[in-house]
Amino acid sequence: MNLLEAKEGEEYTVKEIMADDEELTAFLFSLGCYSGEPITVVSHLKGGCVVSIKDGRYNMDTDLAKTISI
Repeated sequence: MNLLEAKEGEEYTVKEIMADDEELTAFLFSLGCYSGEPITVVSHLKGGCVVSIKDGRYNMDTDLAKTISI
C-alpha cells in the first residue's frame, strides 16, 4: 500500500522507500521519512497529498507519494 491509498488522519508506519534514485531517497531521509517512522496523510489533493512526518507537514506529488510504501 502506498500513501495515495492511505486514509486521511490515520497514522501509518513507513515500510520502505521504493525509489531507484539515491538523491530522492536521501531527500526523504532528510525529512525524516524512512523505514520504521510514523507518517500521517493530512489530506489528499488533486496532484498528490499533504503528509505529516515528525513535526513537519509536507506536500508530496503523486509520483513521490507512490514511492513510499506503508
